[in-house]
Amino acid sequence: MRSILTSILMAAAFTSAAQHQLPGKVHLGIVYPLSTNGTHAPLDTNNLSIHLFAGVSAEEQGPSFAGFSNVVRGNANGVQFAGFSNHIGKKANGGLFAGFLNTSGGGDHAAFAGFGNVATGDMKGLQVAGFVNTARDVNGSQIAGFINVARKVKGAQIAGFVNIADSSDCPIGIINIIRQGEKSVGLTIDENQTLMAGFRSGGKVMYGIIGLGYNFKNDDAVYAFEAGLGAHLLRTPVFRLNTELVSGMLEDFEEGEYFKASFRVMPAVKIGPSIELFAGPALHFISTDTAEGVNLTKRYLKEWNGDWDEDFRALYLGYTAGLHIRF
Repeated sequence: MRSILTSILMAAAFTSAAQHQLPGKVHLGIVYPLSTNGTHAPLDTNNLSIHLFAGVSAEEQGPSFAGFSNVVRGNANGVQFAGFSNHIGKKANGGLFAGFLNTSGGGDHAAFAGFGNVATGDMKGLQVAGFVNTARDVNGSQIAGFINVARKVKGAQIAGFVNIADSSDCPIGIINIIRQGEKSVGLTIDENQTLMAGFRSGGKVMYGIIGLGYNFKNDDAVYAFEAGLGAHLLRTPVFRLNTELVSGMLEDFEEGEYFKASFRVMPAVKIGPSIELFAGPALHFISTDTAEGVNLTKRYLKEWNGDWDEDFRALYLGYTAGLHIRF
């Protein structure tokens, strides 16, 4: 009788322990609440979590793996892997890897997502996403296919199109809306009589370039487009040296193409608080399949005729001059 009573008491104790395990356990499951932590999972802290579909926990002190999503209500210290998304309610310290989305309250971590990373607080580390990264203050870098958004950035912002921040010294994108940075509109002209209206935007060092224009020398391909990156290499109260790497084209929107990639060195003089005059040499590489494009320049440093197509390719020296109005 005593052995039966002992067995019942031990079974009850084991059941109670299974329902209210101490933090630091392994959490295995399919989807909440079908897991070893059951309905108590949102209150538990785990050292390792593995879920076929999705898992829920209070905190994670180690790695988590989920086929679809990890949901951590508090902090996550470790690496979190999910096929679709990771959601950390407070700080993430480690790494977040998701096929689509990572969200967190900030922390010290690296985050990689197919679509976006969203940190509602300050973060230290790296955000890499196919489309968008957002955070408050960033001590590290943001790399996105389309747009980065932050407040203060101590590091690089690299985006396929737009960077937005209060302060960011090294934004690398076509358009950079930096509140404490610099923006300008201006006109440039080159040796081929292409007049370009451009918008330049960035921080203290790096800036982006986008422009539209018209070529006065051609008869057909007269519409001009360009985009690129620039850097302020030298800055004084009245002078600075800018360099730019730009790709552009001339179009008639029918047949033929004219592509040009340029490296520009542009010494600039400030006139007053907002006007800047500049002029300098440029090294151009062109690729064109039209006679008009070939004849646009008379002297080339080096010429290539394509072995696999009919395009004409060449290097030549030119110039760029113009003015910018800063605001």
